[in-house]
Amino acid sequence: MTAVTAMTTTASSAGAAAELRAALREAGLHVGATGADDHVQLSTLKASDARQLARLIRTGTKRTLKAARALREICEAYGIGLPELRVRQGRITLGACRIDDALRLARLLGASSPGPDAPDADAVRDLLAETFSAATGGGALDVSVREEVSGVLELGAVDARAARRLIGALRF
Repeated sequence: MTAVTAMTTTASSAGAAAELRAALREAGLHVGATGADDHVQLSTLKASDARQLARLIRTGTKRTLKAARALREICEAYGIGLPELRVRQGRITLGACRIDDALRLARLLGASSPGPDAPDADAVRDLLAETFSAATGGGALDVSVREEVSGVLELGAVDARAARRLIGALRF
């Protein structure tokens, strides 16, 4: 690591620690935070402060959690299985989706039927990515074929805003 990189990393870590300390203090939590080597270390928290911090995090992610729950419910109502749908790092990860479920989702979003033959995974991948974008006003969804599992697509993650637009497109 060069000296410039080391200084930048340490400065960004110290800055992140200072930002976190300020946010914690604004929330009424007096928790120390120091930064070094691209990491931020929190001092020991009292149990009451830990509970308050957990509440603040949940409040901050409430819209994303609510969108994930609504998306799960509407997909279940349509019989679309998304067993790996989760909130991760502030985004809604859709996860594994069987090809027939992905095709049903694409049709619900306005895709035309691909024909009498069962479409292959690549065709469904392309169809879903295209219809998702059109239905959500330009939102993008990464869709890939799971090579290790036949008949399954891997759907990427969306933010809460794109999820709400998807929910709106799927409303009965």
